[in-house]
Amino acid sequence: MSIEPASPPSPMAQFYRDIQAQRMDALWRHQGPAQGGASPADVRAPYEPCLWRNSAIEPALRRAGELVQPSEEDQRRAITLMNPSVKPIGHATHTISAAVQMVLPGETAPSHRHTMAAIRFVMQGSGAITFIDGEGCTMQPGDLILTPGWTWHGHINRTEGPMVWMDSLDVPLIASLKAGLYEDYTDALHPATKPLDDSMRRFGGGFLRPAWDRSRQLNSPLLTFPWAQTEGALHELAKSELSPFDDVAFAYTNPTTGGHALPTIGCWIQMLRPGIHTKAHRHATASVYHVFRGRGSTVVDGVQIDWEAGDFFSLPPWAWHEHANASTSEEAVLFSTNDLPVFEALGLYREFPYEAQGGYQAVRGSYADIYGTAAPVVAHSA
Repeated sequence: MSIEPASPPSPMAQFYRDIQAQRMDALWRHQGPAQGGASPADVRAPYEPCLWRNSAIEPALRRAGELVQPSEEDQRRAITLMNPSVKPIGHATHTISAAVQMVLPGETAPSHRHTMAAIRFVMQGSGAITFIDGEGCTMQPGDLILTPGWTWHGHINRTEGPMVWMDSLDVPLIASLKAGLYEDYTDALHPATKPLDDSMRRFGGGFLRPAWDRSRQLNSPLLTFPWAQTEGALHELAKSELSPFDDVAFAYTNPTTGGHALPTIGCWIQMLRPGIHTKAHRHATASVYHVFRGRGSTVVDGVQIDWEAGDFFSLPPWAWHEHANASTSEEAVLFSTNDLPVFEALGLYREFPYEAQGGYQAVRGSYADIYGTAAPVVAHSA
């Protein structure tokens, strides 16, 4: 029985073998979504949204209060919010991490610094102090405190009650850039070298700043954004033209540039007026939300996620989403962090409204329909 000799590879096949042996490849072999991206009509969220109930976070914090001592080995008593569908490490999103931190009465969280930027949005307690590069920043519910990357920061609570706040950092983004650095301070707290709330005195006037300061700083020199001013601004904006997608919404800004408060983390505050149901849209950025007040729902890719005060939820990029205030008499307030500054700096931000007949809010489904999984970690209803 004769054996047919193997036919030689075609010239093109041989070409591929030759260049792959030299650690090269042909770009045209891999054209398509994996190489050039998807069209706007075809792009999909790369992972699932996630919801974290305050009813689960609070018991975990109380238990951590019994077990964790921040003064020992510079531990932070923080419960990290993990989305299991974000790979390889389940941060809240692929660019932004989130956690809930508690400092008990009489405690000191020692100073350290890292290249990752951070924010604190105060959820509970009044009067504790965060020290940032020598400036003490007092903390009240609803205040936003910035911690720019590579600044010494620590916390002290000399009040009679616990302090609880939302932490959000650019940890996943910095990790992907292999730029993470960390250093402990040699003592418990970096010494105070400036008056308490000094940045508020210098830059807290909003549209005013010291006439002799003409700097344009990458990070906001204003470190504290008090809730009293923020709440007043929201109610004033509510009298003006509003966003069809976010209703009454502000981005926290750098007073020296008018841009984002931090170069890698965008911070937003938004108020949904009673009975408001926004229109749907989607965009290139991811977000992590904290429900500061009220109750309502967010429909994400056709699935309704119900939320109430104290809850958190995250949105992946490119997910269709819309918000609704469940109350006809009370406002709902959402604080959120996002990666918008990075996308704008790189010219990558894109946003699309939902324009199909009937409106996106008419669509309902399940995560099995949308993502191919039951997604038990995400609260949802059809």
